Amino acid sequence: MYSTCIFCNKPLGSNESIEAFPVGERLAFDPARGRLWVVCRSCERWNLSPLEERWEAIEQAEKLYRDTRRRVSTDNIGLARLAEGTTLVRIGEPQRPEFAAWRYGDQFGRRRTRALAMAGGGIAGVVAVIAGGAAAGMAMGGFGYLIFHAGHSMVFGRAESVVARIRTEQHGVIDVRRRHLAESTIMTEGDGSLGLQLRFKNGQGHFTGPEAERIASIVLPQVNRFGGAKSAVADAVRSIEQAGDSSRFLQVAGQRAHSLIKPLADPAKLRKPGTRQMEFNKYGLFSLPSAQRLALEMALHEEAERRALEGELATLEQAWRDAEEVAAIADNLFVPAGVEADLRRLKGDG
Repeated sequence: MYSTCIFCNKPLGSNESIEAFPVGERLAFDPARGRLWVVCRSCERWNLSPLEERWEAIEQAEKLYRDTRRRVSTDNIGLARLAEGTTLVRIGEPQRPEFAAWRYGDQFGRRRTRALAMAGGGIAGVVAVIAGGAAAGMAMGGFGYLIFHAGHSMVFGRAESVVARIRTEQHGVIDVRRRHLAESTIMTEGDGSLGLQLRFKNGQGHFTGPEAERIASIVLPQVNRFGGAKSAVADAVRSIEQAGDSSRFLQVAGQRAHSLIKPLADPAKLRKPGTRQMEFNKYGLFSLPSAQRLALEMALHEEAERRALEGELATLEQAWRDAEEVAAIADNLFVPAGVEADLRRLKGDG
């Protein structure tokens, strides 16, 4: 049974409430359509489960949902917290725009709250340092300049932080730093499919079709680090609805995005001391309007689910396996090779 988020490679956690599906602390389920998601508490993305056990898990979730009194609901969507701490989200029969607005409004809203809280805590720490330095009579000239940059990185994130570790067909596992997203762009290919020009550590690559969609769905949440307000989410939902559905939206979104993205004329500027923290969030994928970025993330997520629900579960299962493999690679980066060799020897693996 898979236990790692497809999108951020973080552990999904566990629960003691659903015996048939002990993965995840928040589960969303649609009993009418037979869909079961695990909501990642790290990135707030919904991981659709392709497992055969999901029908039994949905039955158990439905029973637990109906038996608990700690729940709130509308006509179509309900939320219940079980005594063990597991949260269940029950999906009824909402109209698609209503479901999309609720689902992504909740997802982007919690992401926004978390990012603002982290940024606020960082800024408070910087202010405390400045106040402490002033009280001690320290000269704050050059020191204040460094603190200003530190505060900026608290809000927008460190340019050099690795924000995604992704398995690709041509380049193996790649590390994407936050500043690389300022050197990347989305476009529409000649056949109408989505294209992604992505910069990553020690290289860059051009991805097309389903692989471009998969990779874009992983990096866009890092661009949408602050989620979105209700008005921006509503605009994003509306733009997808006007296109007809997520697949039609993506056909034109790449072309529209490519015309809106502000290219970085001199990528070397981001590598110069003192400039990268101030400028990386103005270019590339960061330069797209908020509603456009949110709509792209929503459409890409829905396209992945549509393929899975249309019978391409093997693709989704491979995504889970890749996520767990990449997570293992990330975990092992800090383990000395000698330790790995000793573990294999003790296990009798040679």
